[in-house]
Amino acid sequence: MNSPLTPASTQVPGPAAGELSPTPDPATAAPLLPGETPAASRSRFARLPLLAGRAFIPLGLFARLPLAMLTVGTLTLVTSASGSYALGGMAAGAVGIGSALGAPVLGALADRRGQRPVLLLAALLNSVAVVALILAVWAIAESPGIPAAVLAAAFLSGASCPQVGPLARVRWMALAARGPGKDQARDLDTALSYESTADEVTFVLGPALVGILASLLAPWLPLAVAVALTITLVPAFAVHRTHRAVPASRPARGNQVPAGSRVRAGKLPAAVAVPVLAMVCMGTFFGSTQTALSSFSAGFAGSETAGLLYAVMGLSSAVAALSVAYWPQRFGPARRWVLCAALMAALSLLLLLPTSMPSMVAALLILGLPVGPVMVTVFAVGGTIAPAGRLSTVMTALASGIVAGTALGSSLGGQLAESQGYAAAFLVPVCAASALALLGAGAAVVLRRKA
Repeated sequence: MNSPLTPASTQVPGPAAGELSPTPDPATAAPLLPGETPAASRSRFARLPLLAGRAFIPLGLFARLPLAMLTVGTLTLVTSASGSYALGGMAAGAVGIGSALGAPVLGALADRRGQRPVLLLAALLNSVAVVALILAVWAIAESPGIPAAVLAAAFLSGASCPQVGPLARVRWMALAARGPGKDQARDLDTALSYESTADEVTFVLGPALVGILASLLAPWLPLAVAVALTITLVPAFAVHRTHRAVPASRPARGNQVPAGSRVRAGKLPAAVAVPVLAMVCMGTFFGSTQTALSSFSAGFAGSETAGLLYAVMGLSSAVAALSVAYWPQRFGPARRWVLCAALMAALSLLLLLPTSMPSMVAALLILGLPVGPVMVTVFAVGGTIAPAGRLSTVMTALASGIVAGTALGSSLGGQLAESQGYAAAFLVPVCAASALALLGAGAAVVLRRKA
């Protein structure tokens, strides 16, 4: 299938007054140096700053870091305060359930009202909710079980978490669609590869920061750092000029938006369920692996080091995701999905073998290789299926699928780790990866009908 990563839904109208144009902004585009080639012939990733501006890439990267810290940080804090992996998994699960329900709502609001006001409000609400979570956990040591206030605060923290990654993908899709026709597929492929790599990098940095701060300083400090990042970086991302590339389908009253720049929202097709379910499986893989690693590492250096172990898998996954931009177009998304997910399932069995920290590091490093390409492919398929005007809804639904799956995986992994040991908990990612491969076959049917 030629150019399989070009979603029809990203064909937005041409720029109106005040919007971004396909021509790079001279104020943000990098000037040509002596002997340097024009933009059209530059390497794929060198073109991304020309589309969005230099500041957008680091801003979008670090603004999503709090989301990567939230689930692992909650798991670490509650487990440390209560001494129970099951209770830690319950709290992390509450974060995931909240995000699973809240993220699509935030995405739908962004489609209707625009990204900027939704992100600003979410940053404020999430900061308050995470602070409330930290305060509630302090009472665990004096309570017989986990207080309801902790679960409520964890749920609200997840529900209000700003969806920077999915909304950044929507901006890239709109920006790539406004470029020259011959460059659209290549730019979109590159942008989605970068975004999946950015997710993986934050999945590395997030758990690593949690592990370092919790083990060396205090278990509550990672969530406090997440609040500081949210209240500063998310508003900066919200007001970045690229938000104008994604017009609201129904702007707020009093906002003067040219009618020609609005995108009429289409109805969500049932086929969207395929990539959403795939992301639930991906999240289950992540969550169960995190929790099982907490149990595994407790016997060697303490459960706080699980974040550092998990970061090893994220490192190899990030490198593999970055490489997808250079994979041949004839290796279409359906084939890539099935083969990489099947390899994930096979390599997940390696988690059952290690009996030491070095051997677990080696297993995780190998296991991460197929994870990144699967992430790139599922998001690309979601963008292909999404109707016009509903990209934010679909992208946030995919992201919420990951978090919901993480909650499910954390809960299942925590229960199995506490009752049967970490070996039983590692069977959950094996099953999740196998289900992901089966869903790839369904994606092949969906893409064949879409073509």
